This record gives sequence, structure tokens and C-alpha cells, in this order.
Amino acid sequence: MDVFTSTPGAPRTTMPSPDDRHYTETHEWHKLEGGEVTIGISRFAVDELTDITFLEFSRNEGQIKAGESFGEIESVKTTSELYSGIDGTVTAVNEQVVEDPSIINQDPWDRGWLVKLKPDDESQVGRLLDASAYDAQIGEA
Repeated sequence: MDVFTSTPGAPRTTMPSPDDRHYTETHEWHKLEGGEVTIGISRFAVDELTDITFLEFSRNEGQIKAGESFGEIESVKTTSELYSGIDGTVTAVNEQVVEDPSIINQDPWDRGWLVKLKPDDESQVGRLLDASAYDAQIGEA
């Protein structure tokens, strides 16, 4: 996802980002559980995009490299690329959010996940931003 700039008057979260995941500077979260990494977008990204209306995965199978786009997300405001912060192989895509992108608006941390990867190297997740560093980056700390 492209780096967002703050929009005056845009709704802002005052809750800290969940500390059970790591973040990219482009606002994707990565949660490692049981040898699999789930990727989604942060509440900050959802608030900046406003109403998400469309989601398309360009990579719904196979290998993805860190920094590589795996899809696009559209809102009433803009279209942005979605990026992986790690190398891995796609194991699942969330078809529910493709059918109903409003799920991401409502619940970006859980039901609004985007893809799951089998990481090539789990330690890559730890090299991403932790929640406090991410919150500092977006001005929420």
C-alpha cells in the first residue's frame, strides 16, 4: 500500500496498534502464528483510505518476495498497491473480503485479513516495525 499522508479531519484511531504483529512502513500488518504469516492492513490505513470498495489479488498463489505487490485495494478516495514485507509462498487468500470489502472497514485486525503466507524465513517478520515503532511513525504514539 502506498504511504499515506494525513488528511485533515480524517477519522483517527486513538487505540494503539496490536502488539502481536509487525508492520511495514506501507501500513500492512504481519502476524506470525504456527509457521504461517497472516497479512492485512492497519486501522490507520483503513481510516486514510475511507470506505474500501474493491479488492483484487494479483498474486493469489505462488511465491512473493518482500516489497513485492500482491494486489490492489480501492476506496472512494484512491487505489493503492498491497505489499508483502517478507518472502514467502501464498497459502490462502481471504475470499470473504474480495466478495465484501466492507469487512476490512469494520474489522481490519481480524476478519479483514488479506492473505496468508508460508514464510521462507520466519525471522524476516521480526525485522519489520513493532507496534510502538509503527505507532510512532503514524503519529499515534
